[in-house]
Amino acid sequence: MNQQLGARGSAPDISTEKRDAIMDAAIEEFGRHDYKTASTEEIARKAGISKGSLFFHFKNKGQLFVAAADWLMENTVDAVLDEGYWQIDDFFEVLLYAGDLKRVTFLEKFPWAISFSVRAFYPEHRDIRESMGKWMNDHIDGMFDHYFKNVNFEKFRDDIDPRYVLDLMIWMADGWLHQQISRGKPVDVEAMMAEFTLWCDILRNWAYKEEWR
Repeated sequence: MNQQLGARGSAPDISTEKRDAIMDAAIEEFGRHDYKTASTEEIARKAGISKGSLFFHFKNKGQLFVAAADWLMENTVDAVLDEGYWQIDDFFEVLLYAGDLKRVTFLEKFPWAISFSVRAFYPEHRDIRESMGKWMNDHIDGMFDHYFKNVNFEKFRDDIDPRYVLDLMIWMADGWLHQQISRGKPVDVEAMMAEFTLWCDILRNWAYKEEWR
């Protein structure tokens, strides 16, 4: 992962401890505030470094935001992809397992992850809009082959593309989040998981062969 950060322009020799401190502080600051008002001085202070040191590792605020998204994804994967995950071969059970485990453990460790993720998913500022759009596309394109490699796709009807079903789940989550934001409501993880479970049940009945529903 350090190589990914280096490819985006940050110093490749950043230590794991320092990187974790910076990223943890960045997730909180970008989660608390929108991109424009988030303070790099506050991020540096919470990370225990100078602002100059922060910008030695990350050349600008936009790059720091994208690096924080990378780091959060890395930690999400570490939290979700445990031994139990790889033992599941059902498409929808994989989704539900990952969502439930993340909700119980990951969000306790990173309480600002949801707020940051919403801002990353709906980037308003021009400095990060294009880069985060590319970031989303890159991760979605790669996630299917890697994170669903143990799934038994024979359960799907012959006329159903499993990748399209994943896209439907993403679109529904996108719509739900957009509705919450447009109404000025906070993201309620429990409510979202209840909706997510319902979507899985609906799509399973539609996408699976009768014997697997």
